[in-house]
Amino acid sequence: MVERLLRSPEPSVRWRARVRILGEERTEPRIRRLEEEIRSSPRVRRLLTHRDAAFRPGTGRSLYHYWQGLHWALASLADIGYPTEDPDLRPLIDRALEFWTRPRYDRLIIEDGSRKTTANLGVRVIDGRPRRCASIQGTALLYAIRLGFVDDRAHHLADLIERWQWPDGGWNCDRRPAASTSSFMETLTTMRGLAAYAGATGSRPARTAARRASEVFLGRRLFRRRSDGSVMRPDFVRLHFPVYWHYDVLAGLKGITDVGRISDPRTADALDWLEARELPDGGWPAEKRYYRVSRRFEGSSEYVDWGPSDRRRPNAWVTTDALFVLRAAGRFAA
Repeated sequence: MVERLLRSPEPSVRWRARVRILGEERTEPRIRRLEEEIRSSPRVRRLLTHRDAAFRPGTGRSLYHYWQGLHWALASLADIGYPTEDPDLRPLIDRALEFWTRPRYDRLIIEDGSRKTTANLGVRVIDGRPRRCASIQGTALLYAIRLGFVDDRAHHLADLIERWQWPDGGWNCDRRPAASTSSFMETLTTMRGLAAYAGATGSRPARTAARRASEVFLGRRLFRRRSDGSVMRPDFVRLHFPVYWHYDVLAGLKGITDVGRISDPRTADALDWLEARELPDGGWPAEKRYYRVSRRFEGSSEYVDWGPSDRRRPNAWVTTDALFVLRAAGRFAA
């Protein structure tokens, strides 16, 4: 399967095989040449189809729009081996980071949940818990670090995320006062962003916060209820690519790997599940997708196709992620 991935016509699949699975360094000349091939590839050009739309007045929607907005394009670039510190990307990073660190995110508004305060005023705090969709800032922090842009905005994002962390270690934007447990969806990319930031800067608070967040998943073996051990949601045990702000077991295992806790015994159930999903001829499928392909700017659409989505055919993106996790867990030797 690794040999098949290395022969892929898609340079970002070859990059994932070499860097994520085989452990080759990004500083190696061969990898740098491959990243330049990625930068000029048709996939990247399509991802940035409407790159200028986010700079027009009133373009917050263009920035975050599912899934063609600049925010999601940058997240994809960070995941497929786009070269770091590319000056052509700086205006796009600047736009995104300035948007997600606006002054309103520094304001905490204490509420009791009985009224609806506009989110434009600040971050609601109900029953002592900030109700913020921190996965947005977490995703922005993750792509800023991975694309090589570590500056004051990245520091600010990390600080905001740490301030919004809930007592159980995660994050949630549920405005109901009774909501007292963190959300898997809001916690995953937020944890990964903090782990990447800690790795790039050596920040102890970020590393501690990421480790606390990992307990949200490890305490539930990544997909099972604490009360009776049943599967928490059907979609958690289906494979997807991209996952965006959603969650599945493989995405959770990637996050736990980022934090450095893939060897924790509580990952065994999820790793067994992942191994059992391998197809008879090798590889892992994308069993469901959250997008459709469209050249038009419309909801839940992508400008690119991320491969087959069915239970019988391997998907190269899911396969590279699965092999990356299994290698880190010591269940696969490249």
